Amino acid sequence: MRFVVTKACGGGGRARAGSLYVGCCPTPIETPCLLLSTRKGLPTFVSPDLLASLPSPESRLLHVSPLHFLECPSPRTISNIGGLHRMLGLHECIFVAAPRDSIESLPESEGTNKLGPSFETPCGRRLVKPKEYMDMISSLKPNLWASLADEVPAWVSEKRNKTSVDRTLRWLDDCLALDLESGANTLGAIVGGSCVEERKRCATEVAMRNVSGFWIGGFGLGEGMEERPALLNAVTDGLPEKKLRQISGLTLPEEVLQGVAAGIDLFESTYIYHLTLGGFALTFPLDIVERDILHSQLSDTGSDCTKINLRATVYRKDTTPIVENCSCFTCQNHTRAYINHLLNVHEMLAQILLEIHNTHHYLAFFHSIRKAIKGGKFDLFHQRFMEGRRAYVTSAVGCS
Repeated sequence: MRFVVTKACGGGGRARAGSLYVGCCPTPIETPCLLLSTRKGLPTFVSPDLLASLPSPESRLLHVSPLHFLECPSPRTISNIGGLHRMLGLHECIFVAAPRDSIESLPESEGTNKLGPSFETPCGRRLVKPKEYMDMISSLKPNLWASLADEVPAWVSEKRNKTSVDRTLRWLDDCLALDLESGANTLGAIVGGSCVEERKRCATEVAMRNVSGFWIGGFGLGEGMEERPALLNAVTDGLPEKKLRQISGLTLPEEVLQGVAAGIDLFESTYIYHLTLGGFALTFPLDIVERDILHSQLSDTGSDCTKINLRATVYRKDTTPIVENCSCFTCQNHTRAYINHLLNVHEMLAQILLEIHNTHHYLAFFHSIRKAIKGGKFDLFHQRFMEGRRAYVTSAVGCS
């Protein structure tokens, strides 16, 4: 793996564009970029043959949680097959393994102890020790993997924050000691809860280890939008500029923009999954810099200025695509009325078509972010997107 920063914002800004080179992928992945959420290596509603309909090469960047393989198939079976790439037949995809997954493996701070972190899974609460975790990493053979972390919610005590950092650093050393490649593909975990000083300490300590990049955990666990920038900046200020930075827990578009503004490169998110499951489709404009403001339209259909609820009866006879001029397979071939029908008769094709569109649209959002950074207009892009969100919230309060 090789990562190169190609453009950094001037004037004190931290946002940056880069390129990620991984041997199995013939084309470099431009960052900031989205890691597609998967269950056992595949997006929930998109089969391997449909991955080709998504923008390339961005759609080849897949997040996988080793905890999904706690029950079956066993690490030995996966190792005998040849790892994730051979098992799934996705030889040109880049798999990034991190233990946390916001759908099926939620961090459980109360069940964590000095032996390892605890997670809530469909099979119950599981304690994962470094040796067990590294056995899974060795069998899966991901392109990049994050070490174990003791993630804690924002409301824990200062003492608990310090303990979480101490444990995370110890587990990182344990994982590196068991790594046959000596950290060549390792993302060191950084935690610290809502404590700026512990975040700084953890980032500084991890940066001293032999790792290829950094995985920033502990976000999306109760911290407020207002306090998040200081926490993010406390982390990125202590990290070397030339190494990759990945984060979990920032899912909404405005949260992603906060992460980009702090200098994050990869975003692991289950946002698309939750949208698709709820029958929502992303519709917000992507040419925000060229517009005066991100326009919002209030309705009583459960929509806001970023998405629409296609279960609503107002779309029953709507023969337009989800988004005009969208080049995704769904918008090129189907209408809002058809997807509304599929949703209301509980046909799984609805989720397939929605996930194709939502993934396509969210990847295009990241493309717009990269374009804004390269053009020196990221601050304007960020400002106008947030103005649109505030305009919607203000209007919604006024109508309530």
